[in-house]
Amino acid sequence: MELNGPDETSGIALDWVGGDVRRILGSALEGREPTVDEGIRLTEVSGRELHALTLVADEMRRRQAGDVVTYVVNRNINFTNVCIKHCTFCAFSRDHREEEGYFLPMDEVVRRAVEAWEMGASEVCIQAGLPPKLDGSYYVDLCRAIKAAVPEMHLHAFSPEEILYGSTRSGLSIPDFLKTLREAGLGTLPGTSAEILDQEIRDRIGRGRITVDQWIEVITSAHALGIRTTSTIMYGHVETPAHWIRHMDLLRGIQRQTGGFTEFVPLSLIHQEAPMYRRGLVPGVRQGATGVEVIKMHALARLILGPTFRNIQSSWVKEGPKMAQYLLAAGANDVGGTLINESISTSAGAGYGQLVPPAELRRLIREAGRVPARRDTVYNLVKVYATAADEEDSPLDHVTDAAARFGSYRALSTSNQFRFLHPDKTEAPSRS
Repeated sequence: MELNGPDETSGIALDWVGGDVRRILGSALEGREPTVDEGIRLTEVSGRELHALTLVADEMRRRQAGDVVTYVVNRNINFTNVCIKHCTFCAFSRDHREEEGYFLPMDEVVRRAVEAWEMGASEVCIQAGLPPKLDGSYYVDLCRAIKAAVPEMHLHAFSPEEILYGSTRSGLSIPDFLKTLREAGLGTLPGTSAEILDQEIRDRIGRGRITVDQWIEVITSAHALGIRTTSTIMYGHVETPAHWIRHMDLLRGIQRQTGGFTEFVPLSLIHQEAPMYRRGLVPGVRQGATGVEVIKMHALARLILGPTFRNIQSSWVKEGPKMAQYLLAAGANDVGGTLINESISTSAGAGYGQLVPPAELRRLIREAGRVPARRDTVYNLVKVYATAADEEDSPLDHVTDAAARFGSYRALSTSNQFRFLHPDKTEAPSRS
């Protein structure tokens, strides 16, 4: 049905919008999820139609998630940048022969987790490269060590690529490896390594990367075990908007079956240092997503995924705080975490800092007309800051130089303190 006047529920008038776009958006307001073909049509909007898309996405955000916008106090720990893979989009990884490879000893990873807890974090997000000949039990031992030191810290750790690697190195099936990690203290998995869930695109930008089928196997195996995961997309390279929609459709199909996803996080390509752009390794690669594409992505995610996911995150790391703030009016209801350390985007040329303190995140949310709230990893609300009187002080709010206080990727990759040594030449780094 076409809407010719204001929708009684939303108060949104769409009579100024073109016929097919008005029909699709009107159906969304009536509670029907767009089909793949309809989603692809919406990727083509511009001008006033784009405005209509964001208006409807914002209304659906209001219905599905309310006016509360969440964040988590967390710390990223990327324990090594050494990797046996050579994905063309990754500027973070270093081949083991290069001078800038590092590997944090286990006691240093634990120290960083303890420090995060003392600074008010409830989560550590642990992801890294795939160093050669890593002992498959390393991931398990790392979980145990962190939980022994800070039992209440949530471990949001290991990409599907790492899970596949650990499973292979340990000789365990993926479900059995995940069970072992869960018993060791693993809480949730990042749904990274997804990029675009289209094998042809994956083969162009990261041949040898975890396949689409393998990614699905890791994610669904985790969900079957009660291990929830995030989900992501990396866009702005060689994919087309049609790939975005098919990627989202795959995710919502999994979500209908498992209910295991906690959120969807769009991640636009940081192109400056990405090998496929800087070295011309992939013909036709773009300079990341445009501003319009970023807005479309988040709005489309709300319409296509919102009914099953609820939580759509805007990444201040990828888009900067100002754009992340604007995206709260285009379907997003979460601004991610404080991070404390950020290495992967920074190495690719991201221009934004490695820490946004909790008070700053709340300010960005309030200025967008929303109610800030701190959450845990799986979106349980810890505290809602309904008024200024609810504000509280955090140790992170007093950090003036995050790189000096917590270390930086540049310092790690250029210092000899934690230099990676190949296990064929020295004692393997899998034991610390």
